[in-house]
Amino acid sequence: MARSKSSSQWLAEHFTDEFVKRARKEGYRSRAVYKLKEIDERDRLLRPGMTVVDLGAAPGAWCQYVRERLGKSGRVIGLDLLPIEPLAGVELLQGDFTEAATLDALLAVLGGHRPELVMSDMAPNISGIDSADQPRAMYLAELALEFADRVLKPGGAFVAKVFQGRGYNEFYKALQKRFAHVAARKPKASRPRSAELYLVATGFRGAGRGG
Repeated sequence: MARSKSSSQWLAEHFTDEFVKRARKEGYRSRAVYKLKEIDERDRLLRPGMTVVDLGAAPGAWCQYVRERLGKSGRVIGLDLLPIEPLAGVELLQGDFTEAATLDALLAVLGGHRPELVMSDMAPNISGIDSADQPRAMYLAELALEFADRVLKPGGAFVAKVFQGRGYNEFYKALQKRFAHVAARKPKASRPRSAELYLVATGFRGAGRGG
């Protein structure tokens, strides 16, 4: 079957993309690693000894980067609906984060330990219909925030991929109630035509606690 014009254009862009080439050269599983790397370098999120939870972790590039940054100390826990090839020093779970059983499994792995950072790169399968895609994307971000509310250590941080559109402003305000500082980041590795942003929230105060 002949490829569509749009898919051929995507493939051409993908294989000439500087971040795709760089990821291959440096041994990372996807170009998405450079989004997290830029955020970390700007917001100084990672330090040795931390426990970090990565939601929407497949294929595992963010976990790779976090494991490198933490050195031999701390814990890295990755979760995704899709299977992830094993990574040394990373605890990986497969499951649907919208299901209670998956949340329970993740909480069991944490074993009552409170992470210093919760990250979510979760996104729905895009249909191209904004009225359907946007609510689903925001729902995943809200689930990630509910999880962070439940487990984050006081003073901890939260990073979530969101898309500009309906529900974005409300989500931003919800973060401001919980964290001392909130900022929107558009990393260079995020394709310009994409509406995605990463909200970076630091200084966790607790659910619903205003400043």
